[in-house]
Amino acid sequence: MTANLARNFLVEQLTPRYGEGEAKAIARIVFEDVFDHGRAFDESRFEEIQARLVAGEPVQYVLGEADFFGLKFKVNPSVLIPRQETEELVAWVLEYLKDFPPINAPRLLDIGLGSGCIGITLKKKMPGLQLFGMEKSPAALAIVTENAERILNIPISQYPNIPFLHGDILNRSDWALFPQMDVVVSNPPYIPHSEKSLVPEHVLAHEPSLALFVDDPDPLLFYRAIADFSLEKLRPGGMLFFECNEFNAAAVVEILRQKGFKNVELRKDLAGAERMVKAAFEK
Repeated sequence: MTANLARNFLVEQLTPRYGEGEAKAIARIVFEDVFDHGRAFDESRFEEIQARLVAGEPVQYVLGEADFFGLKFKVNPSVLIPRQETEELVAWVLEYLKDFPPINAPRLLDIGLGSGCIGITLKKKMPGLQLFGMEKSPAALAIVTENAERILNIPISQYPNIPFLHGDILNRSDWALFPQMDVVVSNPPYIPHSEKSLVPEHVLAHEPSLALFVDDPDPLLFYRAIADFSLEKLRPGGMLFFECNEFNAAAVVEILRQKGFKNVELRKDLAGAERMVKAAFEK
């Protein structure tokens, strides 16, 4: 089988599950990342990839990496696959950080690191940034450490200003692990279990539920906890950034205003959904 025939066959096999457009996008990723750049077409490798994709496994997990903001992050089922709307959140944080004077080294905490795509990208784009991270999952911490090493090109053991710590934002005793911050950013779990039917099958089957879902009685639990943490840990003038569920974004805004944050701003993503919130802490 030639590479062209294999590519067309893969699109044909994936179209019933994903639709033709998405199937073509997946095939493009496979052939660009695995078989391009002068590498010979390996039919046995292709058949292995094809079987996993046809079974519904996300292409990023099959290949072991995901593109995000022009960088490649290692991923596996212990971390969420980075998404385009999160790139928009990162771009918004960068807009804010660019106004810091060059002599300052702002401190930023990424809560719920996952693959580390938010914090590591920000550090890559702004090397002077002092990056901190909190993650509840030990398996995710292993992935984010590896991503920091390979994307930032410095072994984490030699990078004392990037402490990625095991912690649970819902456990107030873990808050003491971190110093005062200039920026807090988080993409916390925000999908109520009652909305599982709206989540694509391949996401439910393969991505970590710990990072996706929150109990129905209190779907904004993490937003309130992170807001309270930020009231204690943000320096005056510091900023809190959230990614949120478009269906409860207005409620997140109201929580932040009730807790005393100022200049609360809700921003739509490129698809027109209200998905990002920024709020300032002022004493």
